[in-house]
Amino acid sequence: ILELHNVHMPVLLQFHACSDISRAESNVIHGLIIQHPSKLIAPLFLRTLSGRSLLLSTPRMKAVVITSPGGPEVLQLQEVREPELKDDEVLIKVEATALNRADTVQRKGSYPPPKGASEFPGLECSGTIVAVGKKVSRWKIGDEVCALLSGGGYAEKVAVPDGQVLPLPHGVSLQDAASLPEVACTVWSTVFMMSRLSAGETFLIHGGSSGIGTFAIQIAKYQGAKVLVTAGSEEKLAVCKNLGADVCINYKTQDFVQRVKEETGGKGVDVILDHIGASYLKQNLESLNFDGRLFIIGFMGGTVAEVDLRVMLARRLTVQSAGLRHRSPENKAVIVSEVEKIVWPAIRAGKVKPVVYKSFPLSEAAEAHRLMESSEHIGKILLVP
Repeated sequence: ILELHNVHMPVLLQFHACSDISRAESNVIHGLIIQHPSKLIAPLFLRTLSGRSLLLSTPRMKAVVITSPGGPEVLQLQEVREPELKDDEVLIKVEATALNRADTVQRKGSYPPPKGASEFPGLECSGTIVAVGKKVSRWKIGDEVCALLSGGGYAEKVAVPDGQVLPLPHGVSLQDAASLPEVACTVWSTVFMMSRLSAGETFLIHGGSSGIGTFAIQIAKYQGAKVLVTAGSEEKLAVCKNLGADVCINYKTQDFVQRVKEETGGKGVDVILDHIGASYLKQNLESLNFDGRLFIIGFMGGTVAEVDLRVMLARRLTVQSAGLRHRSPENKAVIVSEVEKIVWPAIRAGKVKPVVYKSFPLSEAAEAHRLMESSEHIGKILLVP
C-alpha cells in the first residue's frame, strides 16, 4: 500500500516488476504517469507504510532538439522532460505541428525563443488536451484543438496558454488543423487588423504558394478583395489561381511592378504582404496606390535597404512590420479570438481550406527543413510525432 504525496488528483501509475516492497524501496521507482489532469509538483514522492519516501522519475517525452546552431543535421529527436503546466495553461498531446520559416532561422541561431518559452522549435500544433491548469475554464481533457505557440511544437506534448487555443475547425482533420493557427493569426493580424484590407481593395501577396500565401489568397477573396500574387513557377501559379487569385505573376520572367500597374490601371495596389524584405522594398513602394500599406513579415531578401522618403510622403504610404512570436499572451489571445470569430466560419463554410504539401515523422525534422529551404513545396509541411 502506497501513500501519494504532492498529488492533487488521482493518478494511474505503472511500475517495473519487483518481488517485494523492500526491493522497491531500495531503488528509485520509475513510474509512468498515464494521466495528470492538474499540475504535479515535482519532485513526486511515494511513501511506504514504513515511512520511507521514494522518488518517482519525472514524466518524459520525445522532442526535436537544436543541438547547436547550424544546418538541418543539428535537429535531433531526444528524450526530454515533459513541460510543467501553469495554472492558465493546457497540456496538448500533439497530433501534428507545422513548419514555419522562423523555425529554420531559429535553428541557425538567429531567432531565439522569447523569455520563458520552450527552447524547442514549433510555433503551432494540433492535438488533444490531456491536462488543464486550475484557472482554465473553457477547455477540458479530451478536447481536440489546435493552438498558436511561442515554441515547443516539435514534441509529443506542449503546454500553451488557454487563450491561444482554438477548437478544431469543422470539416478539417485533426492532423491538418496543425497547418492553420500560425498562418491564420499572422494574416488576420497583419493584413486585416493592422493594414485594414477591406472589400473592393486590391491586395498583392508575395510568395503566393507558401503556407502564408495560400491562406492569404483564400481569406482575402472571402473578404471581397482583388488578389494579385507572385510565385516562381507555373505550377505554383496554377495552384494560386485555383485558390482564387485574380492575377498571377511569375517573378522570374515578369516585372511585378509593371504587371501590378497594368492590372490596376496605373494606380497600384492598396495592400502588400511581403516576406522578402530589403531587396523588394523599392519595388513594393512603387507598386502601392495612394494611401497604400506595405506589411513586411519576413526578411529572406535582407534587412537593410535605403528608402526615398519623398515617395512615401507624396503617396501617403505606410510601411509596417510585425511578428507573432514575441507578442504577449494577452495580445495573442485577442488575435486568436478574432480568428475564431471571423476566420473559423469561413473554414466551416468551405471558403478557406488548409493546403498541406507533405507530412514527415517527427524523427525526420531535418529532412522537412531541407524541403522548406528548397522552396519546392506548396502550402504547409507537417511533422507528426
